[in-house]
Amino acid sequence: MTLAEKILAAHAGKKSVQPGEFVDVQVDLVMTTDATGLISVQQFHKMGAKRVFDPQKVVLVMDHFVPSRDVESAETVKALREFARDQGVLFFDVGRAGIVHVLLPEKGLVLPGEVAVGGDSHTCTYGALGAFATGMGSTDIAFAMVFGWTWMRVPESLRLIYHGLLGPWVGGKDLILYTITRIGVEGANYQALEFTGQAISALAMDDRFTMANMAIEAGAKAGLFSVDEKTRAYLKDRARRPYSVHSADPDARYARTVEFDISSLEPQVAFPHSPGNSRGVSQADGVLIDQAVIGSCTNGWLGDLRAAARVLKGRQIHPRVRCIVVPGSQEIYLQAMNEGLLEIFVRAGAAVSTPTCGPCPGAHMGAVGAGERCISTTNRNFIGRMGSPKAEIYLANPAVVAASAVAGQIVHPGEVAGK
Repeated sequence: MTLAEKILAAHAGKKSVQPGEFVDVQVDLVMTTDATGLISVQQFHKMGAKRVFDPQKVVLVMDHFVPSRDVESAETVKALREFARDQGVLFFDVGRAGIVHVLLPEKGLVLPGEVAVGGDSHTCTYGALGAFATGMGSTDIAFAMVFGWTWMRVPESLRLIYHGLLGPWVGGKDLILYTITRIGVEGANYQALEFTGQAISALAMDDRFTMANMAIEAGAKAGLFSVDEKTRAYLKDRARRPYSVHSADPDARYARTVEFDISSLEPQVAFPHSPGNSRGVSQADGVLIDQAVIGSCTNGWLGDLRAAARVLKGRQIHPRVRCIVVPGSQEIYLQAMNEGLLEIFVRAGAAVSTPTCGPCPGAHMGAVGAGERCISTTNRNFIGRMGSPKAEIYLANPAVVAASAVAGQIVHPGEVAGK
């Protein structure tokens, strides 16, 4: 079996499963946020449910519209707070939380070999830990909250092998943008991606989270990495319960295998209006920008902030550009502060935000207007994603975004900060 099949079989109480098979799967974690959670709570009550299946396995994270942008969002969060208090579930609020997909791994709430379902499409982020994690609709989340299981069709698996090592200023964001462009935004529909190869083994955990996060942008059900020493080191002080490590069998059957030689890959930029419309940064030279965003569940990790700070240190944001930096969690915010990264950002002329999804879904704290161009480390650049449908969104890694903020146009980081 593949890695995904191994995990699902274990949670379905079966010796083996086959792609296309329908199974009832026990879940280790059910998550929702302020973006979709109210619908789940309403469905919970509509079902006549009284209690969640296990308060320690149900998590509510307030991250999309917080601090509350208006009365409507304030009322939504208020209702979720009340539900959380009544049910005794895990609840993360402003000042004690962060962006859900950064927060949950950080708190050790998702571990290898587990099945996690969430009311957000980027729940697949946790696949970086060797977990089967996937987004689901709000009604399905309500069902899982009550019963602790869900049904799934076992996905086919697509194996991605990356040969070579990444060059300077190139990271996980570039790999996944390049991959999505190569296989297409529907290239992995309802499949589980398995990321493997020399380049993957060399990646830091932050970069693995970035890649798993954007598996959904190729239509994937999940994106998984094998557990190795880097995974275990990340979990060393985070995991508070035992976990199971699964590995794909040598003779596992894949829908297909795609191989990449990435040794000469340059930083990638996804042009409007799709993550699958990327090209090398050298082909984006000269595109003027109005706003730069560094953060989100995709690239709000500490390693991302360090990369951006390396470019911005001692430099100034272009006077025409607004630069917004959003740490992924309170812990990352504090670490960035202790390392002096926040001072670098502020002195460069950037605005540093409290951890929030904020600008990514165009919710608040950075929405763009008609005719404006924004380069962002977020995961989607669909029409209207970050504000006006007449704006243009470009996606890139944190170093490219930081360099572009300084130059006032999209540039290679090496042009601003050298090798």
